[in-house]
Amino acid sequence: MGLIPVLCPHCHSDQVIKGGKTKAGQQRYKCQNTGCPHYSFQLELLYKGRAPAIKEQIVDMSLNGSGIRDTARVLQISPTTVMNALKKKSLRSPRGTDRSSIRCTRAKGT
Repeated sequence: MGLIPVLCPHCHSDQVIKGGKTKAGQQRYKCQNTGCPHYSFQLELLYKGRAPAIKEQIVDMSLNGSGIRDTARVLQISPTTVMNALKKKSLRSPRGTDRSSIRCTRAKGT
């Protein structure tokens, strides 16, 4: 059995050490680069709904008019994961809409 080089997926540093195991038995690693935005990571995710590429696909599919259930069925993930990813994306939207400046106007008689 040989040594497998592990690189941090966030900063691509090779200063990585083992960091224990998850409850499911997956190996966890820790990046020791001080400039890295993330400290702990896994090479193989057990649930693919957590992968950044899947989260991008969720947003792309919603912008193209796919519904929550349709997106979940196509990507083979939970509808709850789709909703949570869309909620987080709307909170971090680059448009910077200030919610305090939005007014709700109601028509008379409603």
